[in-house]
Amino acid sequence: MSKPIYILNGPNLNRLGTREPHIYGTMTLEQLNERLRTLAAKIQVQLIIVQSNHEGVLVDTFHNHRTEVAGAILNPGGLTQFGVSLHDCIKTMPFPVLEVHITNRHAREEWRGHSIISPAAKGTVEGLGWRSYTAALRTLVEIVREPKTAS
Repeated sequence: MSKPIYILNGPNLNRLGTREPHIYGTMTLEQLNERLRTLAAKIQVQLIIVQSNHEGVLVDTFHNHRTEVAGAILNPGGLTQFGVSLHDCIKTMPFPVLEVHITNRHAREEWRGHSIISPAAKGTVEGLGWRSYTAALRTLVEIVREPKTAS
């Protein structure tokens, strides 16, 4: 695959490992990123990894490189329920975007079950801990590598 895959992490994901470890685990974001880099090398894809606590930075990242990536994995973090700009942005991307979450949002507080991002995304992988990311990466690469059929 000639184009890389985005891994985008939203607000508070920079606190992985220390933020509510009984919910999110003790793995840091850098440790998670290293696992993703290792998997990417095995399946022969390049990654561009971005984390921001600001919705506009994530939107700008999508906009500025929309022709340079094959697909994206997004953990919207604190923007899951209310990231309207991010939702609208994803809908305009020419590549598939998978939403990912470490926890199963539906098994937590009721308000977490709603995602404004899900309707704009190709699909959602959640509830598998850090493995949600590796499952999403494998799936996204399969989607991107599928031969395109005439419609």
